[in-house]
Amino acid sequence: MIAKDSLSPMFARSPRKLLVVLALLAVSGLSASAAETALPSSASQDEIQQFCTNIADAARDQRYLLQKTELEKLQGDIDSRIAVLEQRKTEYEDWLKRRNDFLVQAQLGLVDIYKKMKPDAAAPQLEEIDVELAAAIIMKLPSKQSSLILSEMKPDKAATVAAIMSSAADPNTSKDPT
Repeated sequence: MIAKDSLSPMFARSPRKLLVVLALLAVSGLSASAAETALPSSASQDEIQQFCTNIADAARDQRYLLQKTELEKLQGDIDSRIAVLEQRKTEYEDWLKRRNDFLVQAQLGLVDIYKKMKPDAAAPQLEEIDVELAAAIIMKLPSKQSSLILSEMKPDKAATVAAIMSSAADPNTSKDPT
């Protein structure tokens, strides 16, 4: 800290000039003794302006260095978050693959079960499960057996299943209307 009696008389009478010098000291990191040697007691406004101009580049460089440090810290944080997301993505993809493999096995098993059932026994069971699943199972059965099962189902359920099957077979169903 600068002692009051060490300030030149010019700065003691002009608080504004004192604030400018103190601000420059804070920005440039100069010590109090360096400020006293840099600005003699008879410093004029032009000399103060020249001093400010001379340290402007150093102050700008210091700001850039602080900003660069902050950006590097933020980049490190982002990189660590990306690594966590990549790890979670890999775990999710593995889980999804295992789930899909299980569903394929289960669906093949269901198709085999219904393939061996009589149509009059399969129809009431297929009426009770999800209509999309029922349609998928019926689509994978031989056409003769599918028609027999649909004929054994209640008319409204059979119509819904048939509508799902026809929309699945329609090549325009999944196309974008635009």
